Amino acid sequence: MSTRPSVLFPLFAGLETLEGVGPKTAKHFEQMHISKPRDLLFTLPFSGIDRSKKASVMGLDMPCVATVEVTVLKHHPARTRGRPTRVQVEDSETTFELVFFHARGDYLQKILPEGARRVVSGKLEMFDNVVQMTHPDHVLAPEDAGELPTFEPVYPLTSGVTQKVMFKATRAAFERAPALAEWIDAGQKKKAGWPDWQDALQEAHAPKGLEDLGAATPERQRLAYDEFFAHQMTLALARANRQSGKGRASEGTGKLQENVLASLPFKPTSAQLRAVAEISADMAKPVRMNRLLQGDVGAGKTLVALMALLVAVEAGGQGVMMAPTEILARQHFAGLGPLAKAAGVRLELLTGRDKGKPRGAKLAALAAGEIDILVGTHAVFQKDVAFQNLRLAIVDEQHRFGVRQRLELGKKGIHADVLVMTATPIPRSLALAQYGDMDVSVLDEKPAGRQPIKTALISTGRIGEVVDHLRRAIAEGKQAYWVCPLVDESESVDLAAAEERFKHLRAALGEGVVGLVHGQMPPDDKDAAMRAFQAGETNVLVATTVIEVGVDVPNATIMVIERAETFGLAQLHQLRGRVGRGSGASTCLLMYQAPLSEGGERRLTTLRDTDDGFRIAEVDLDMRGAGDLIGTAQSGVPRFRVADMESQRALMEVAQSDARKLLNDDPSLTSERGEAARVLLWLMGQDQAIRLITVG
Repeated sequence: MSTRPSVLFPLFAGLETLEGVGPKTAKHFEQMHISKPRDLLFTLPFSGIDRSKKASVMGLDMPCVATVEVTVLKHHPARTRGRPTRVQVEDSETTFELVFFHARGDYLQKILPEGARRVVSGKLEMFDNVVQMTHPDHVLAPEDAGELPTFEPVYPLTSGVTQKVMFKATRAAFERAPALAEWIDAGQKKKAGWPDWQDALQEAHAPKGLEDLGAATPERQRLAYDEFFAHQMTLALARANRQSGKGRASEGTGKLQENVLASLPFKPTSAQLRAVAEISADMAKPVRMNRLLQGDVGAGKTLVALMALLVAVEAGGQGVMMAPTEILARQHFAGLGPLAKAAGVRLELLTGRDKGKPRGAKLAALAAGEIDILVGTHAVFQKDVAFQNLRLAIVDEQHRFGVRQRLELGKKGIHADVLVMTATPIPRSLALAQYGDMDVSVLDEKPAGRQPIKTALISTGRIGEVVDHLRRAIAEGKQAYWVCPLVDESESVDLAAAEERFKHLRAALGEGVVGLVHGQMPPDDKDAAMRAFQAGETNVLVATTVIEVGVDVPNATIMVIERAETFGLAQLHQLRGRVGRGSGASTCLLMYQAPLSEGGERRLTTLRDTDDGFRIAEVDLDMRGAGDLIGTAQSGVPRFRVADMESQRALMEVAQSDARKLLNDDPSLTSERGEAARVLLWLMGQDQAIRLITVG
């Protein structure tokens, strides 16, 4: 089944094929990422209004929403412009007024003829001692009142889409929801007490009270599970696809690794040794390794990476390490240099700067197998770059390297093992969603001898003291970063703020002491400013957040972050990690503008009180939600409509093990449940997964 099953066609038609949705309304719906009837099915109500019928409005606790049957007594048209038309009505115990602004008299006479019985529902308020219902939400003849739900669901909206339009559109979408074969494991479904798919949709869209709107209701849990399961199936298929692809066993002799360990002035942490063991075991298998190495700032990933690369070299092959920017590639090259020398292997650097003859010579040496380990930017993937025997590719700092790009790597015909490294601690739930196709190694200890970083909060009013503190530090030969705030999304405003601060500090601290680096500089100028700071030619580097993850200046011991409350937690943690890389004690000053918002205060105090990146990431996720945390659009993390990654993490873990088990038992998804799971993948728009299903 490599095309969408016809039973799903009606759900993937245009929105304007639904009754009551015209092209204009369809355009409005797009603002909510709703482009087909299927999207409406998974857009659930978040609240509701009690529309149960009351005998009278007497004694109700106002303001409130009330539904009551009335007799229409008299119309009082507006006397002057801008005044409302009032319609007097009577229920079983009292009279009150319906109020309409800018209403046409003939229209009101038509829907509320004098003497007629009507059911009205809307917000009741007391105004000048008169009970009023302004612009009732519903005016119905008593015989039609049955179509009014006793508890009316309230949906998320966007401009141009009203509750009435939304209600009608979701009901029209339901009409098209077919009965589908069950893709959830029967035992699990029974144990959890989940309804069938169609019933779950019906119940989720027709809550009977506020208690039916929680994520823990059986119907919502089931729909959340469906989303998780489809996503984890996609990841499991990507994983199975890679494992079924050609892999090669790389077994190290341990000889070169011993040379490196003997040269180290310290003992590796047990976390480092554990990660090296996990990676080596993966590489020794004939299937392709696909592992994520997660380590907090300063947890010693470089050593683990080199040990992995040496396994590839010991097995008679080559390794490559790719970084997202040239400056990081150069830094990796510098960091790996002494270790590679101790091991006795040849290490080279290849970036976009290599041109002409020198580049040609490097490429020839690489193809001949004379270069053991290559470090570079993505330039190492250019057509003319050929390895003699590539066994391991390490991709650094790649939260932008989604599942699709990981599959691309395989398409290059490179059967090498893959290790992805990140210095961004990722909460377990996000790791499951984003890297669920990979195995994960975590470095959760700091190497011995790392100095803790003292973090302090200081208000912007005390900037003079901070500058004095810098003056004294510079006199002692220390270096400092000064990070300027993100004023707004436009880089030009950020740039103005950075240049302003640069001039101010240069005036206060002297010419030639302060450097500047920002996002709009030509790359060469940026590199030059960074190099001058790395070489100690400048003491203070004023920067917007372009001081990349991982840039290493061991002598920099002070980090000033201006307007720290405007940054996200993970970003602050990354910035702080730029200092404390040498043997000197380091400080991080978080300058904030009072008064702090509750969120701002929580972020800054969390940072002050802990340096555990995983703890910080959990707080960050808790405060911001997953989509914002990694920028859903570019991260390869799915947009779930019903499921919530954080509060339903346990559900996602079940979905992951279930997806892997189903594919293990039925790799081509041809069993009854396998066929149903295929339909689910189509329903959830996981088209790329369908193409990965192994044929027989």
